[in-house]
Amino acid sequence: MGAYEAERTTNDRASAPDHGEPIGEGWESHLRLGQDVRFVLVAVGGGGIRIGREIARRHLRHLETVAINCDPKVQGFDDFDRRVYLGPDTGAETDTGGSPFVGGLLARAAEPALERIFEGATFVIVIGSLGGGAGSGAFPYILEVACRNAEVVSAFVVKPFRCEGERRALADRAIGRLHFVEAFVEKRERGVATLQTLDNESLVAIQGRLAFNRVAQHWASLIEDHIEKSFLAPVEALLETAEMGRVAHDLPMNRLSEIEVPAVAGIEPPRSPPSELPPEYPPVLPAARVEDPEVELTFEIVDEARPPAAR
Repeated sequence: MGAYEAERTTNDRASAPDHGEPIGEGWESHLRLGQDVRFVLVAVGGGGIRIGREIARRHLRHLETVAINCDPKVQGFDDFDRRVYLGPDTGAETDTGGSPFVGGLLARAAEPALERIFEGATFVIVIGSLGGGAGSGAFPYILEVACRNAEVVSAFVVKPFRCEGERRALADRAIGRLHFVEAFVEKRERGVATLQTLDNESLVAIQGRLAFNRVAQHWASLIEDHIEKSFLAPVEALLETAEMGRVAHDLPMNRLSEIEVPAVAGIEPPRSPPSELPPEYPPVLPAARVEDPEVELTFEIVDEARPPAAR
């Protein structure tokens, strides 16, 4: 068994893997969003891919998008930067038949391909639609590989509607299995991994009858907001602060006490190899001193105060 991977033939946006954005000058220029600091969104299973597709079409800056499924049709989803089909080495199409066991076997066989996707990733968002072969079976293995490679991981799992019966029961069992994914558990204990369940049934109580395509749009908006507020904006602010500090440090009249850049949302800044960065990161940022204003003095000779000889 193996995996077949396809990539976008056109890189028309800054979030594509080859288009990182330089930040500032000096050592900060070694950190480029989208390359040195990578944001990767991975959608697994049919429902997860529908949500991921909605996010991919919104072209979030610096975000790489990957679709993974046991259905060969995944290779035709050009909205994603990379598409991975979990299938046999023979090239023949396979069908999990909704079996999590088969989906798990395919994911384990494709582990080398999955390692390449997550290698060097900084922030990873994994979306899985549970209840089928890919979501319930392959998702735990994909999450394991993501946690072994990425610095910070956010996992979102989608539960089917109550009317889907057996699929919902499979989803519950799959969620239970996630608590035994070793790398994921270790990361959660350190506070650098999260798990959020998106229950389709909850939308019935909130919004009543909802068109099927609107379900994916609803969850896509929620996840997009998470990516923006938890990852993109804080990292951009952190690098901008570091750049401002470098400029302040270069001012000749700088004599005030030094201050350190605070951590952003509990996330440690990504590190580059020691050869590229100074020993301490983020750097200590001294504040710039405000120069003393110029003062003009004037004198007035009072007549009564003159010596007698001058009168």
